[in-house]
Amino acid sequence: MFTNRNSQQMNKMNESEKNGVGSINLIGAGTVIEGEIKCSGDIRIDGTIIGSITSKAKVVIGSTGNIEGDVSCQNADISGTIKGKINVSELLFLKSTTKITGDIVTGKLIVESGASFTGSCNMGPVIKDFKYGEKPSVTAEAKEKTA
Repeated sequence: MFTNRNSQQMNKMNESEKNGVGSINLIGAGTVIEGEIKCSGDIRIDGTIIGSITSKAKVVIGSTGNIEGDVSCQNADISGTIKGKINVSELLFLKSTTKITGDIVTGKLIVESGASFTGSCNMGPVIKDFKYGEKPSVTAEAKEKTA
């Protein structure tokens, strides 16, 4: 007569927790980590990371956050300092306190007044490098967006 919705919802939640989806990771101010960080959920960094960060979700770098390495993720909000390449598949938001030294590759970019950036920036669909005399080839992702 009655279905147990709570147990069904709990099973779905437990499955997503096992996969790391929906998890939120926090590196607090004053913490220093050397090495590579990989996560499938969101991550917020207020400390220092010396190494690369890879996330399948959102990366937030707080105003006290300091990254010396590459960052790769789906979305990012940055208020701190990064020295390295940033690769964001969707939206990159640079807040006014941001200081970046390195190249940016992103789908969309928002920059607040006061943000500092030194390097190159590629935005939109990625076009493969080509040699002189060859026709440029467009990636499958770019073809999907135009079709």
